[in-house]
Amino acid sequence: MARSPSNPQLVLRPQDLVVLLRLALDAGPAPTYAALGAELGLTASETHAAVERAVAARLAIKDEAGKPAVVRAALKAFVQHGARYCFPATQGGLSRGVPTGYAASPLNAQIRPGNDPPPVWPWKKGTARGIAFHPLYPSVPEAAGRNPALGELLALFDAVRGGSAREQALALTLLEERLQP
Repeated sequence: MARSPSNPQLVLRPQDLVVLLRLALDAGPAPTYAALGAELGLTASETHAAVERAVAARLAIKDEAGKPAVVRAALKAFVQHGARYCFPATQGGLSRGVPTGYAASPLNAQIRPGNDPPPVWPWKKGTARGIAFHPLYPSVPEAAGRNPALGELLALFDAVRGGSAREQALALTLLEERLQP
């Protein structure tokens, strides 16, 4: 991992959290970097760099074979207490896209939509119209389509970083359940 000589500080990037959430879905051995990257819309080198940053941040570890594994307690604490400040929500205007936050599963079963347009990840193949809620990484809508369980985790995280207090509380509870070992 290249670091600048003027600033050797390592910084997590949004795609690192996407990779970590995907790895947290499986209890078994992690897929290859190429397979993981293909699923998430990243290159193998981007996926490898994301894992290396996560290991340096102590959000993941590597086994004897070099396969990454998520440190679930650390990831849970990071998502609950820090990630929303590292990756604040950014919204835009009306857009076509994929529902996220309270408008997506599993929160859409617990929260009634109001009169305002729902939050959506802007995506040209999206089927919903709402307020643009920019995803952690541009490939998130496609990755969520390929892996609905990952899409739910990312939508819950969006509720944490950009939802009302009630949405945040519900999303944190559901995230905590899903990040259990």
